[in-house]
Amino acid sequence: MHIDWLAFTPGPSLLGGVLLGIATSAYVLLHGRILGISGIIGGLLRPVKQMWIWRIVLLLGILSSPLWAIFLLDMYPVQIIDAGWPAVILAGLLVGFGAQYGSGCTSGHGICGLSRLSPRSLIAIISFMFSGFVIVYVLRHLL
Repeated sequence: MHIDWLAFTPGPSLLGGVLLGIATSAYVLLHGRILGISGIIGGLLRPVKQMWIWRIVLLLGILSSPLWAIFLLDMYPVQIIDAGWPAVILAGLLVGFGAQYGSGCTSGHGICGLSRLSPRSLIAIISFMFSGFVIVYVLRHLL
């Protein structure tokens, strides 16, 4: 395994983790809801009166975060996806199916569920991680 030490960013990563913790805690305390992206997007797909505005605003905030990183932190986020569009689309569909089947996504279970000491979330995270390890191993080393 090779670690790209030039791309190692412990400071911004720690800051991002702290901001996620603050945001999810504040969201639960102020609104009594879990900050899981699959539930938020799912609520947009079956809108309830007066419940879609905050979902749109939250998603716009998430999608605009790279711009905030550029302007406030002078960081230029770069994403390199080492796959073709068919693989990316298939992966997105599988993640969406898994989030629906698992009653939540990685952010909902990992950040919010584990912080609430939810046994269901712990099992979900172990399943996500184990499945990810197996898929990466098969794709990178066996195929």
